[in-house]
Amino acid sequence: MTLMERIESINPERIAWCCADHGITPGELASEVGIAPASIQRVMAGEGGITFNQLRKVAEYFGRGVLFFLEPGPVDEAQVHTPQFRTLANQKPELSARLKALIERVEKQRAVYLSLREDLDETDRPWFNPPDLPSHDPREAARIARSWLGLADQNSFDTYRAAVEARGMLVFRSNGYNGKWQIAKESPILGFALYDPVCPVIVIKKQTWEPQQTFTLMHELGHLLLHKISSIDDEHDFQSHQGRERDSNAFAGHLLVPDTFLARIQDADRPDEVSQYDTWLELPRKEWGVSAEVILRRLLDAGRLPQSQYTAYRRWRAQSAIPQKDGGNRMYRHREPKHVFGDMFVRTVLDALDARNITLAKASSYLDSLKIKDLHQLERHYAGF
Repeated sequence: MTLMERIESINPERIAWCCADHGITPGELASEVGIAPASIQRVMAGEGGITFNQLRKVAEYFGRGVLFFLEPGPVDEAQVHTPQFRTLANQKPELSARLKALIERVEKQRAVYLSLREDLDETDRPWFNPPDLPSHDPREAARIARSWLGLADQNSFDTYRAAVEARGMLVFRSNGYNGKWQIAKESPILGFALYDPVCPVIVIKKQTWEPQQTFTLMHELGHLLLHKISSIDDEHDFQSHQGRERDSNAFAGHLLVPDTFLARIQDADRPDEVSQYDTWLELPRKEWGVSAEVILRRLLDAGRLPQSQYTAYRRWRAQSAIPQKDGGNRMYRHREPKHVFGDMFVRTVLDALDARNITLAKASSYLDSLKIKDLHQLERHYAGF
């Protein structure tokens, strides 16, 4: 079969299902993939075909294989979407097609990681084996989890991420560039967690300030450890006072700022103006790798800060927030896979490449389509050169 030969055996039901799943019409699909609307209309009516090259564009747009659209019969959603995916889609029915595609992409990356680990047959990388936590007591759960993670007193987003990965979880962070690994800047989604008894994945939206990412990381960790569920969270969830969101917020707050840390904050030094709170809390913020808001929230819950002042601070902070920057310098393109997929994932790919279990082309595809020259530079980076 040539790329230009027309395929007549396309299943229009499957194209219709994908369009509905992505919230678009067949006409909009035609526009997105650069196919004449009349050609798509004929396919949907069962009256004609499109070329293999055109079908491949449709398949790539929906993140499916070409054969998916040639199989007879309707789509079995239970086979197409994992239970974790369906959990997130049910929690947030308004999820964009782009975000749904990202969730599926993350699941595929986890499958790649597990497959590579199996082929390597190594034992030095940990599997997920969490402690039993009292889900009704976020303070005690956070104390146990902090010990389990082996956290020191001084931390940054990178050390928190490394501690979570060292316990058998993958931590992905969306990149700041407009691409397939980005959570759109305009999206209210801040992160999600895909529960798995062997290897859960936490995905965090890249934000201007790393302490914001740190709280998202620990909030999602709370869902995995306390509730053993997949979850997706937006800005509203991080202010929730109900149910599992409340528990995960409390867990994250106590894990990042334990009572022993909170005791070091001197109430007598608190400024009268909320605009001075960031300066007042500058030293503990930097040492603990958290935002002033996390500390203030802990003070509020401990009865040491009036609700009015906490609310005034949040209002001031929202008004003075710096918008997230676009783009950036891609001079260190070879390091981007580490920023997006984390050290554990990247090391596993490079080890598989070194063991000749995968080709350079495969390694490149697993590492965000890194060019071969950048891939070699990444290898040198890990080798310390």
